[in-house]
Amino acid sequence: MNNLELWQSVLSQMQFNISKANFATWFQNTEIISKEDGRVIISVPNAFSKEWLSNKYNKLILKILRATDESIKDIDFIIKIQPQKNSNKKIPLNLEKVNDSQLKFDEFKINKDTNLNPRYTFGNFVVGSFNELAHAAALSVTDNPGFNYNPLFIYGGTGLGKTHLIEAIGNKISEDAKNKKVKYISSEKFVAGIVSAIRANNMESFKAVLAPIDVLILDDIQFIAGKNKSQEEFFHIFNSLYEKNKQIILSSDRPPNAIPELEDRLRSRFEGGMIADVSLPDYETRLVILKTKAQEKEIEIPEKILEYIAENVKKNIRELEGALNKVLACQRLGQSLSMDNVKKALSGFIFSPFDVANYKKIIETVAKFYNLEEKNLFDPTRKKEIVKPRQIAMFLLRKELKYSFPAIARKFGGKDHTTAIYAYKKILQENEENNKLTEELNLIKQRIYSG
Repeated sequence: MNNLELWQSVLSQMQFNISKANFATWFQNTEIISKEDGRVIISVPNAFSKEWLSNKYNKLILKILRATDESIKDIDFIIKIQPQKNSNKKIPLNLEKVNDSQLKFDEFKINKDTNLNPRYTFGNFVVGSFNELAHAAALSVTDNPGFNYNPLFIYGGTGLGKTHLIEAIGNKISEDAKNKKVKYISSEKFVAGIVSAIRANNMESFKAVLAPIDVLILDDIQFIAGKNKSQEEFFHIFNSLYEKNKQIILSSDRPPNAIPELEDRLRSRFEGGMIADVSLPDYETRLVILKTKAQEKEIEIPEKILEYIAENVKKNIRELEGALNKVLACQRLGQSLSMDNVKKALSGFIFSPFDVANYKKIIETVAKFYNLEEKNLFDPTRKKEIVKPRQIAMFLLRKELKYSFPAIARKFGGKDHTTAIYAYKKILQENEENNKLTEELNLIKQRIYSG
């Protein structure tokens, strides 16, 4: 069995042991380049693939290899840079290489036809347990736009990679199917366009511009909630595209059933496709993300520094990159990357007051989540839209801050402490029985701790 056949045997068995998303991410562009004296050398396309395969799949790969060839005793990974696709395209010289004294600003290179950022691809999207389903669904959509998961609805907190993922879909479809017309629009701009068209009395012209689109990508769709006329027009636009099997991709900070003031008919349409969430990455994934970012910037950072950042910066991916940029900025100012200097530079990230829940943060987050003013939570009313958020606030004060029930009662205007006990028990019980409430509580807590 030659090297190619041996590796194909490994790949075919790996597919039965790991998810499709992880297989597509970590085993693409890999191969055996040598097998000598019981040692197999496997080439990988980049440093973070090497890191991930070494840490996560080393034992499994070796086990499969030894089952095929008992003479194999060890494996190792080396980096073999892959040729860039579309490398014949001319790139302005000033964009090919950025001066080492400044950070790269690739995010500003937006495709004028699609509004997509070419920097967002599947190739540099790190997959982990926190986003595995969303990633797999996104890949499936690129295989058959308009038919696999339509609409695709991806939700999660700020800075967790939703925009990266939905734009990666658009970039992949644009690359694979040149005849497909793809358009990315933020919901804020989309609503502004609808409002402008209504005022100018040319709504039909606005719809005519959208009609040829094959893939419509709308970011932060929760922005449309509460805007009745915009929702009505979007409903018709959605139906028109959907009936023609045009792909619709949406992102939001919460699932459809948790978006207040969203019309039922739109909620029903959103729930008719695929809904996938993106949550907080674990330590291992945060470390891989940091190494990926460092590699993109062509900067070497000591392993212990990256581990320190991954261990302490837990809010989201955007915060991770911000911390890394802060370290790089200090390095460029001539500071050594000693642990003391790094800790000092990152004090604002790591010791942020948002890392710890407090009374004010809980009240503010609950009110904002349910589109209320903070004072509404303290109104002496039995309206359902107020009672539920108030009970959730009481529940979180008890659960997260360990407030006593009398203390919670005092915070809410001197109510009898039995009211606080009732609220806590009610939410606790509903949380065990109601998946929707569980989801809402998780999203609220994620916001409380992520700032």
